[in-house]
Amino acid sequence: MRQSNYNSNNMRTAFTMIELLFVIIVIGILASLAVPNNDRELRQEAGDNILSAIRYTQSLALTDDKTNPFGGNWQRALWQIRFTGTSVISYTIGSNLDYAGGGTNINKNESAIDPANGKYMYNNVPTSPQPDESPNVFLTEKYGINSVSFNNCKGKQNTTAKHIAFDQLGRPHRGISAATNNYSTYIYTRDCRITFGFITPGIPDLIINIARETGYAHIVDQNAS
Repeated sequence: MRQSNYNSNNMRTAFTMIELLFVIIVIGILASLAVPNNDRELRQEAGDNILSAIRYTQSLALTDDKTNPFGGNWQRALWQIRFTGTSVISYTIGSNLDYAGGGTNINKNESAIDPANGKYMYNNVPTSPQPDESPNVFLTEKYGINSVSFNNCKGKQNTTAKHIAFDQLGRPHRGISAATNNYSTYIYTRDCRITFGFITPGIPDLIINIARETGYAHIVDQNAS
């Protein structure tokens, strides 16, 4: 009987249509998983930046005691981090040494220097960054953050302020633009929470909690029970 000439060495090596479709589906799944991962990394980087900035502000307050028992407005000079803008967000870290404009009008020469690049951690107009201003303070440009809201971080006299300050013991204060010498701005009843929203749909809000009394700051895990 005549033997067939077909054997394993003669098998086709080309993809069938089904195999090709399977490969395309797998690539599509991997690509869809990669995008959320990039979003998570962007959110994490934003959180690291802001958390570091808050802790840096607190460390400056710990090493630069602004206490002045002979001055009625000295608490307005407490080191603070202030967020500026509505849809384009940036922040400034500084101390209002001359009390001008209450406690929130910080000049560039009153702002902190970014240890990472030697530039001012300052911005007053988020849409017009200056060469001597640290790129780390521009939250919209770097991370796509387009909103910031405060919960229990505003003083009674200033309902629009978006700043948090710290005293020489690292304790958190709010609404210091109207501060006097009575520590009425000291946060001791409820934690302060700052929420940041992103332009990109699907990225969860970033929430940073600043503990009452101690000023300990951390990122809130929204998946925790």
